[in-house]
Amino acid sequence: MKQKVPQIDLYKTGQNIKQIAQMRGMTVKDIQEYLELSAVQSVYHWFAGKSLPTVDNLYALSELFGVPMDVLVCGDREKEFCFFCHPAYQRFIMYYKKYMELKEAG
Repeated sequence: MKQKVPQIDLYKTGQNIKQIAQMRGMTVKDIQEYLELSAVQSVYHWFAGKSLPTVDNLYALSELFGVPMDVLVCGDREKEFCFFCHPAYQRFIMYYKKYMELKEAG
């Protein structure tokens, strides 16, 4: 029986990277400067699904965002784990936001 080779979905991956950056409060310019890219167009191309970051850039983005590389990449695997949909992650975000509110208040 021949197994289907999983493939990366460029658009979903780009949207995922965009969402993670927004959740971290990072701009396209922040990403460009961190990766030392010559222009922001590369990042916009990733977001639009026109291209993928190189493996080196995915590795650096995983460090910047504080997530494993495979969380950044979306594909067509039959068994897919949605890190951001997991209840534990959602609770963490809720607690983190509350912590930041309390920290700013006093």
